[in-house]
Amino acid sequence: MKAGYVNLDALIPREDFDITDPTFDSSSPKQTVSVTDLRRGDFLFSALCKPDFVRETSQWDSFKVVDFVESFLTGDLIPAVILWLNPNGYTFVIDGSHRLSSLAAWINDDYGDGEISKNFYESVIPDEQRDVAAKTRVEIKKLGPYADYELATRSPEKVKPEVADRARRLGTLAITLQYVIGDATKTESSFFKINQKASPIDKIELNVLIMRRTPIGIAARAFARSSKGHKYWSTFNPANITLLETLSREIHEREGWSRPLWRWWLAFAFGTATA
Repeated sequence: MKAGYVNLDALIPREDFDITDPTFDSSSPKQTVSVTDLRRGDFLFSALCKPDFVRETSQWDSFKVVDFVESFLTGDLIPAVILWLNPNGYTFVIDGSHRLSSLAAWINDDYGDGEISKNFYESVIPDEQRDVAAKTRVEIKKLGPYADYELATRSPEKVKPEVADRARRLGTLAITLQYVIGDATKTESSFFKINQKASPIDKIELNVLIMRRTPIGIAARAFARSSKGHKYWSTFNPANITLLETLSREIHEREGWSRPLWRWWLAFAFGTATA
């Protein structure tokens, strides 16, 4: 996670993207997503996931997250989110993870330190991540927390007038959805084309994504998060899982093991480091 950026990575989990059946067809998928679709426990929100090769959803700072929520509330034009439906019922987000996650963060009051994030990271939340979450929560006050909008539907006199006004329109607001048609190989290719054009992935991160199933790629993921979060090594045998997670925690916690250091190590491992 970049310093000062909001970690929204836990809100939409990862799943294995290697689905080979291209015959699955959804006759009438949803065409829009609204706020009620992104509440914890909702059917759509529970089905949303990211491909296992994507970078962390942590590229936006507090101001950009709040600005996006405000754009949604005021009805500004928002680019469509691109999804892919696979045969196992998962709804993969191909483009738009930050948009959906920012809105879900506001709705579920989780900017990297809420219940969803705590469960995802097994309550191991770095102080910096908590500080950025607290800053975001302060910034969001100018719009009002989602709980105030829910309150406005029952008792509008108990909230600010501008919140009550926006709450009346909230049920009509939605983000347009588009779908990639094809198998997993075609969809993965679409993902890299879309994301390299819109928000280029730096060389180190791109190498980690492409080499995600190699020893270096898996080790990098494990070291970076002290083996917490998504288990990229879940298919290993139990003994190797235990060994990897133990070594990852020891290396992560070792004095001097910082983000700049592990990024340099990755650059060196992938042959992109400079003197």
